Amino acid sequence: VIGVVIGKTDVRSFPDRKNIGTERYTFNFTIRDSPTYFINVQSWGREEYIRSLSESFRVGDCVTIENPLIQSKEAEREEKFNPVTPSGYKLLLSENHSVVKTSSCYDTDTRLLALLHLPVKDPQDYYSLGDIVANGQSLNGRVLNVLAAVMAVSE
Repeated sequence: VIGVVIGKTDVRSFPDRKNIGTERYTFNFTIRDSPTYFINVQSWGREEYIRSLSESFRVGDCVTIENPLIQSKEAEREEKFNPVTPSGYKLLLSENHSVVKTSSCYDTDTRLLALLHLPVKDPQDYYSLGDIVANGQSLNGRVLNVLAAVMAVSE
């Protein structure tokens, strides 16, 4: 699978249920290869493997994923913490079988770069900041998709 990384989480650790007293490490990222299709990728493993893999690319890089495991996703649980994707599947990376290679999108396919700026949600499924300000009370407690641009960043 070849795609551009459009999102990435930080490395996290969890107690290993099989080996008490040890930790398992994970991080997720999302790749896109067309305006319509993108998929979440999950990686679990030893700290050294996960940290090295996570540090090997960033959002905006093109990656080639070889030998991932394809799994059905558990929509309710997984989409709480990852982008909602149009696929019923996710890719799972294995330290022993999978390989992730990075390359320049210019070297791979310049059309992939344009995919970085496309929203992952339906354009009709957003609230503007003005809508939220005007209708804040009626929207209280609802989960909303917001489309906004960052104008400045400061302390």
